[in-house]
Amino acid sequence: MSAEILNERLLYPSYEIIGGEKIMSPAPNIEHGYIVGRLYYIFVNYFLTHKNGYVHMDNTDVHFSDGNLFKPDLSVVLKSNEQILAGRKNIYGAPDMVVEVLSYSTQKKDLTVKKDTYEAQGVREYWIIDPWAKKISVYLLRDGKYFLDDIYILVDEKEFETLDDEEKSEIKSEVPVSIVEGLNIPIKFIFDWGY
Repeated sequence: MSAEILNERLLYPSYEIIGGEKIMSPAPNIEHGYIVGRLYYIFVNYFLTHKNGYVHMDNTDVHFSDGNLFKPDLSVVLKSNEQILAGRKNIYGAPDMVVEVLSYSTQKKDLTVKKDTYEAQGVREYWIIDPWAKKISVYLLRDGKYFLDDIYILVDEKEFETLDDEEKSEIKSEVPVSIVEGLNIPIKFIFDWGY
């Protein structure tokens, strides 16, 4: 890392503004990074093919009209909403989709104030990923309010074998992305460790 980049990071550390308060963001752990990286990979490949959107990781500031400034783990902006990508520097307005991966230091905010802000600002789809339970909770916006569309859980092979046929038939292996057509993300891929 060059001295210039290091100095910039020291002078301008990562922070969010939540309810008018400047909050420093701790660095995520490696597992958190793998989950975000895998989702980024899926969305980048989808948008390279379909040419209908953009995906951003947690180094992008999202400025909301209520004064909050968040750095979602992943934010998706469709072409139809690209005017919020002001000068390709930051996002000014509600992304079409946001993903937050829970960590011990951020989970309370992700489940409360951030969820409430995303809802109030009009983020159409919000995923909360629990890396410990291997669970994805998908919230969709309808009439200005979030409703829990579904919860997707990675079931390991040993546990799967203990289920009866009816229980096995109810297991979902992919999470559909509602804001775009034809994108279903394998749950196992999201939580796989390594490459």
